Amino acid sequence: MPTTGHPRAIPALDHLPRPLYARAERLGAGSWTTRHQHDWVQFSYAISGVLGVYTRDGSYFAPPQWGVWIPAQAEHEVVTSMQAEMRSLYIRRDACPWATEECRVLEVTPLARELIKQFCLLPPQYPEHDSAESRLVAVLLDQLRTLPAVGFSLPLPRHPGLLALCNRLIATPERSQTLQQWALELGCSEKTLMRLFQRETGLSFRNWRQRMRLLSSLAMLEAGESVTDAALGCGYDSTSAYIAAFKQLFGATPGELKL
Repeated sequence: MPTTGHPRAIPALDHLPRPLYARAERLGAGSWTTRHQHDWVQFSYAISGVLGVYTRDGSYFAPPQWGVWIPAQAEHEVVTSMQAEMRSLYIRRDACPWATEECRVLEVTPLARELIKQFCLLPPQYPEHDSAESRLVAVLLDQLRTLPAVGFSLPLPRHPGLLALCNRLIATPERSQTLQQWALELGCSEKTLMRLFQRETGLSFRNWRQRMRLLSSLAMLEAGESVTDAALGCGYDSTSAYIAAFKQLFGATPGELKL
């Protein structure tokens, strides 16, 4: 993860003053946190810019209007390649007993977006019990529970050799090296590498690389590069093939996503 750019301070909180706590930030290009964990769940929502959350199990990317759900006690880093505006919700575990133990990228619905906006206007120690504020919190938690998950994650293998291969691919997404060439480098057969990739990541090598390339192109688009340059920069020879794959993953074309 980055060691250059602008490190972000992590709030010095021993506990949350209320079941739900909000943090609003405007992040500069290249901002990042050190690897850390906390006793509460975190939901980081990108109003603008692309958030990257990195854990030992994989990488999770939230373009504008999506967010990353981070379980309590999960070690993670948060990185933004370009300027971003973020809203983070910290949630006590007893306020979300339904929470999963996995990081996920969630689509923020229009209703959830407005609820988050209103909640961020409240003071940290908002009135509790039968108050308008506590009822807003209850509705917001209900909405967070039902937000749809999307596939903007990139699972990483635990196998050392395969992890090294994946890290190299992430660093150079435009590389066109074939699976057979990677297998020769790792000293195994192509079929063995295919089985290992599927077992370790839950994806085929082809699908993993395609997802990695599409996710890596988000930062290029956010930086203002053209769709054609983003396609070439992430390893696609055809702009039309890139646009089709992008729409299949994100549900919108690169132009429609408006990063």
